[in-house]
Amino acid sequence: MAELVYRPVIGLARTMFKVWDLKIDCRGSENIPRTGGAVLVSNHISYLDFIFDGLAALPQKRLVRFMAKESVFRHRISGPLMRGMKHIPVDRKQGEAAYAHALDSLKSGEVVGVFPEATISESFTLKSFKSGAARLAQEAGVPLVPVALWGTQRLWTKGHPRNFKRSHTPITIRVGEAMEASREQYAGALTRRLRERVQELLEAAQRAYPVRPKGPDDTWWMPAHLGGTAPTPEQLRTAQAH
Repeated sequence: MAELVYRPVIGLARTMFKVWDLKIDCRGSENIPRTGGAVLVSNHISYLDFIFDGLAALPQKRLVRFMAKESVFRHRISGPLMRGMKHIPVDRKQGEAAYAHALDSLKSGEVVGVFPEATISESFTLKSFKSGAARLAQEAGVPLVPVALWGTQRLWTKGHPRNFKRSHTPITIRVGEAMEASREQYAGALTRRLRERVQELLEAAQRAYPVRPKGPDDTWWMPAHLGGTAPTPEQLRTAQAH
């Protein structure tokens, strides 16, 4: 079936990247299978992460179907686009339907994108992973492809204003080697290994990132352990408890 919505949206996104003069450094796209199902698993630091994860799959001529919260599909602008691109709505109270939808997509040879942290990490560090991505890959008999993004939080993230100016912002994307999701493994153990791989890729992306904060007012996008002023995971847990 023709992709009447997805391809024009990709064209629009590429145009906006040129307008913003983003400096995109993407490596490892060849690790995404050219054919057949796969679960693409990414860290989550920005509202725009799905766009950049999808960009990483384009050299392999793959279109990624992302699992996204159901409210996005009800929005009058994003809703028709999300449905047209065949993304997968997730109702957090009734996750079984989304799981079944994703499983069908994988079995029909699609690449499904999952953010196993479930929500944006405001500390810009990797949170714990839910096991759904591993279970999907095991049940569908498809590989897991780990991905790490860095720099996307500088464009638009939780608790900070959007920065859609011509900012020359670097965006670093690292795609790791596909991991086999054998049914003989426990989903929990596979999820821990998957998180370790994404962590390794995230650290590689951070090391490769070409710029540092410009000054004291620009340290918000760096995690505390790298000298930035983003809240630590402990600080966020304390704030949520109150």
